[in-house]
Amino acid sequence: MTRTITRSYDTYEQAAGVVEKLEQAGISSTAISVVGHDHRVKDSNAAEGAGIGAGIGGAAGLLAGIGMLAIPGIGPVVAAGWLASTAAGAVAGAAAGGLIGALTTAGVDEDEAHYYAETVRRGGTVVSVQADEGDAPTVEAILDGASPIDREARVALYRQEGWTRFDETAPPYRAF
Repeated sequence: MTRTITRSYDTYEQAAGVVEKLEQAGISSTAISVVGHDHRVKDSNAAEGAGIGAGIGGAAGLLAGIGMLAIPGIGPVVAAGWLASTAAGAVAGAAAGGLIGALTTAGVDEDEAHYYAETVRRGGTVVSVQADEGDAPTVEAILDGASPIDREARVALYRQEGWTRFDETAPPYRAF
C-alpha cells in the first residue's frame, strides 16, 4: 500500500535539495513530484520551459526532466513527476483545480490541497512522494529534515490576510 506524503518549502532550492536526498536514499524518481516557482526561470513563457532541468540544478534523476506548466490561478511553475503529469492532464481537460485535483486524487486531504496550491501560488514549492509503507519513515524524515513550511502557522497567516481557499480564477499572486 502506498500513501502520499507532501510538504511545502519557501524556495525551489530547498525543494530541489529534498528531491536529491530522496533519490540518494533510494526513493524512485517515479514516486517523487515537485511543483513550484524557481526565480531563475522567467514567468513569461511556460511553453518554452520543457527540458530546463539541467539548467536549474537537476543534473540527474527527476530534476533533469523538469519542465514548465501553467496552472490556473497559479501561473507558470517548474514541475516534474506524477503530480505534474496529473495536474497537466487536469488543466488540459479543463478539470477544476488542476493542482488541487491532482493532490486529492493522490489521497491528500482537500483542505491541505488548497493550502499547497496557495503556497505554490505565493511562490513556494511542493514536494510530494507516493511512498510504500516501508519507505514512509525515510521519506518523512527527509522531507521534515529540510525545514518545510509550518503548515498550521502559514494557514493562520493566510487566514489573517482574508484567505479561505485557493481560488483558481484569481490572478497569480505577486509579492512586491
